[in-house]
Amino acid sequence: MSAPRALIDACVLYPNVLREIVLGVAATGALVPLWSPRIIAEWQHAAARLGEGAATVAEGEAALLRAHWPEAEVPPDPTLEGRLDLPDPADRHVLAAAITARAEVIITLNLRDFPARALAAHGLRARSPDDVLMDAWLADPEAVALAVARVQAETERISGRGQSLRALLKRARLPRLGKALTA
Repeated sequence: MSAPRALIDACVLYPNVLREIVLGVAATGALVPLWSPRIIAEWQHAAARLGEGAATVAEGEAALLRAHWPEAEVPPDPTLEGRLDLPDPADRHVLAAAITARAEVIITLNLRDFPARALAAHGLRARSPDDVLMDAWLADPEAVALAVARVQAETERISGRGQSLRALLKRARLPRLGKALTA
């Protein structure tokens, strides 16, 4: 079975811990990450609100992301976007990118903005990062645990203090994965 093609919404790319875990799991081959230039721009805009220097850091992180995953970026299709209907018109570009990329899933924290009936017509579904990562964990627990351990170690290095795995994953909105990894 091939890895699902997964369009990653900006709310999953930012915050950092969630992004690093999702992409760390993608690096194991559990999913094929996809995004659009506009999704990257939304992530950078959100990160820039942290204050001085944050925009520069986000630009650097986005450049690294693009360098590591050169096939992940999907060109925009404004004509497709204009024909789509979602509860929040500002999310049409996400659905358009998923369709253009032939994605199977949209990974998002905003599930209500992507109703099943609107996505089903395009062979898509929206899923939370926790659900997608739990599927990956069930398929290959060691690979997912290793990817999460790397992010935990980097978080501890940056913060200069220990990080409880369960608390770290809860803050990253991955409570089920946290429970599975600490059981």
